[in-house]
Amino acid sequence: MGFGYYVPTRRGASALTTLRIGIQTGYWSRKPPKGIVPALVAAEALGLDSVWTAEAYGSDAFTPLAWWGSRTRRLRLGTGIAQMAARTPTATAMQAITLDHLSGGRFVLGLGASGPQVVEGWYGQPYRRPLARTREYVDVVRQVFTRERPVTADGDFYRLPLPADAPGATGLGKALKPTVHPRRADIPIVLAAQGPKNVALAAEIADGWMAGFYAPRADAEHRELLAAGFAQRSGERTPSSRFEVLATVPVVVRDDVEAAADVIRPHIALYAGGMGSKEANFHKASLDRLGYAEALDEVQDLYLAGRKEDAARAVPTELVEEIALVGPAEKVARDLARWDGTALTTALLQGDPSSVLTVLAAAQGSRRDADGGTPVSARVRATAGTWAAKVAPTKA
Repeated sequence: MGFGYYVPTRRGASALTTLRIGIQTGYWSRKPPKGIVPALVAAEALGLDSVWTAEAYGSDAFTPLAWWGSRTRRLRLGTGIAQMAARTPTATAMQAITLDHLSGGRFVLGLGASGPQVVEGWYGQPYRRPLARTREYVDVVRQVFTRERPVTADGDFYRLPLPADAPGATGLGKALKPTVHPRRADIPIVLAAQGPKNVALAAEIADGWMAGFYAPRADAEHRELLAAGFAQRSGERTPSSRFEVLATVPVVVRDDVEAAADVIRPHIALYAGGMGSKEANFHKASLDRLGYAEALDEVQDLYLAGRKEDAARAVPTELVEEIALVGPAEKVARDLARWDGTALTTALLQGDPSSVLTVLAAAQGSRRDADGGTPVSARVRATAGTWAAKVAPTKA
C-alpha cells in the first residue's frame, strides 16, 4: 500500500517517487512513548504505508502493535523486529496468525537474530550459528502458516515433535497442525540483517530485508548481496521483483542541522559503542563499512569507558546525515530523495511524531488531493501543529 509523494529538488522543481513511507516506533525506554496513536491516525489519512515496533529487553514487539494498530484501518502492522530467541518458532507463528486475523490481513512478521549480548544475557540461549538457526526457524514458521500438514522439524536447533530419547522427554509428543486456520498462508516474513551473509540469506528465504543502517551511496554493495541470495531463491517463494527492502531512517526536524544531529548522535553512539561487545558488534561493523571505522573506534572506546556523552559528541555529522534526516523541513525533504532509485522500497521514519508528520508534509510538496482540495502539506502541517500543542514529543 504505497503512495507517491513529491519531493522538492534543489532547483525547486518536483520529482515523483514511489518510495513507501512507514513509521518505526522502536522499543520503549523507561515508559510508553506519548502521542503515537494520534500520529498514526493522522498519518494513515495521508496514505502512510505501515507502522513497526521493536523489542530488546524491555517492551515486546507484538503487544504495542496490536494495541496501537487497533486504532487504524489500512496500515500494515510489522514487527521490526521480533527476536527469535524470545519465542519458539511455533509460538511466534501463533502470534503472527492471531494478529493477522485480528487486523484483517495486515500483519508483517519481521524477525531477527539479535546479538549475543541479548540472546545469551537476557534469554540464556547460545548464540552459535545464527544463520543456520534462522533458516530452521523460518522453515517451521512457514509450515504453521501453510497448515498443509502437521509441523515437523529435525534440525540442529528445533526438533518437532521432541524425540522420545531427548533428555527429559516423555515420548508422548506428537506432530500437530494449528487449530486456527491462518487467514493467509503467505504472511510476509522480513529478516533483519546487517552482515553480508545474513543479507544474502534474507534474499534467499524471506519476503523482505530490514537493514539496520542504509546509506544511499552503499546501494551497489547492498544490491550485490541481495543478488547473491536471489540466485539461491526457491521458486516457491514470492518473485524477487516483489521483495521488500526496508530501513529505519531517524528523523529530527529543526532549523539548525547540528542541533538536529545532536539528537541522533546518542542513538548512533549506543549502537556503535554499546550494542554488543568490542569483539562482536554487528551494528558498528555495518557503519564501519561506510568508511567511518576510525571515528567509530573512538566512539566505541569512549562508550565502553562509560563516557557516553563524549561518545555521542564524537559521532561525525557526516555519518548522521548519511543514515538519517536532520535539519529544516525543506532540507529533510530534499535529503529523502537520495533514497529514491536505490534498492530501498520502504523508509521507516523514526522520531517524535511532530517531526515525522512534518516530514510527511514536506515530502508531499505541492501535491494536492485528488479532488483538487487543500494541499496535503497544509493539512498535515495543521495536524502536526495541533498535536504538538497538546502532547510533549518524545526523543528519536
